[in-house]
Amino acid sequence: MQEELSYPVRGTQIKDNSQVFTVRADDAQRAALAERFGIPAIAQLNGRFTLHHERSGIIAATLGMDAKVTQICVVTLEPFEVTIRDSIDLRFVPEAALRHAPVEDGIEEDITPETLDSPDEIPYANDILDLGAALAEQLALTLDPYPRKPAAALPDNATDHSASPFAALAARFGKPGAA
Repeated sequence: MQEELSYPVRGTQIKDNSQVFTVRADDAQRAALAERFGIPAIAQLNGRFTLHHERSGIIAATLGMDAKVTQICVVTLEPFEVTIRDSIDLRFVPEAALRHAPVEDGIEEDITPETLDSPDEIPYANDILDLGAALAEQLALTLDPYPRKPAAALPDNATDHSASPFAALAARFGKPGAA
């Protein structure tokens, strides 16, 4: 698949000292990403990657992301601008290292708070890390799936709890607070 935003870097280029790379999406790239993410517009998308080599081809990264996107409010259906500033820890891992041996008895590894708090692992192949694709992916993960414009409120008739099926049950069984 052709990435809308691509910024390839060779993994062997990352040596003992940390290196910094800046990725800025141009107008065409931002428009293509906005279409892919189903949002009206992306006015700005910049990423600052600080990369350093860990071990066995693993490259640790810290991404400072700045973006301005236009989203549609789920309450008012009006477009509004959102500013995103985030710092994300990532690890670029060779694809071969991500291929795990079969787990005993077909039981997969449990998800624990420790595994959720660990840096995202992004596979790479042929010694090429695509920082642009990583930036686009992190923006997609950061976008609010149910964006709400500041001060947006549901209409009064939409918040009438007496019309709820649970209110009817509460009234039937004589629960306090029933309508």
